Amino acid sequence: MAIPPFILASASPARRRLLENAGIHPIVCPSHFDESVVQVTDPAVLVRTLAQGKAGAVLDQFPDALVLGCDSVLAFAGEIHGKPSDAAAAIARWQRMRGNWGDLFTGHALIDLAQGKTLVRCQVTRVYFAAVSDRQIKAYVASEEPLYCAGGFALEGRGSLFIEKIEGCHTNVIGLSMPLLRQMLQELGYDPIDFWA
Repeated sequence: MAIPPFILASASPARRRLLENAGIHPIVCPSHFDESVVQVTDPAVLVRTLAQGKAGAVLDQFPDALVLGCDSVLAFAGEIHGKPSDAAAAIARWQRMRGNWGDLFTGHALIDLAQGKTLVRCQVTRVYFAAVSDRQIKAYVASEEPLYCAGGFALEGRGSLFIEKIEGCHTNVIGLSMPLLRQMLQELGYDPIDFWA
């Protein structure tokens, strides 16, 4: 089977780095998908729908390619959280999350144009937050890192200091479950190592 170009329909530098660290060098094509059109309260359904929407938004630009779309949200205390709207919201969220836990959901949509197949999956990882101080929260939010991350934290950045532990796939928390991607590629008939550049 011919190996198609691998397209990442995401502007996320963290997702791109995960792929590149695994030897896959994607063509990055942010989807600019309008997430506001999706109104869903189930986090697993929401991230699957958004991931498929993002992947689908770039299909017409890449014939016979393999397109990956992803989306992540944090489910905490019965609410769904994406990126904080501003610094005040990030501080308030962290003050609620500290000493507690939430579930990080990431939707993965892999569309194989050559085969006319689409796989859509969701991975969930439980994240336990440290009992951080107000001073630490304010300093973290002042770094602006939480403002660009689903859930308001980056496991691969400064936020790693404030995560007590995780249960499940750690790369899922960064925005892309590499074990799940391997499984999806194999389900489509590809050997992941064939995408190594």
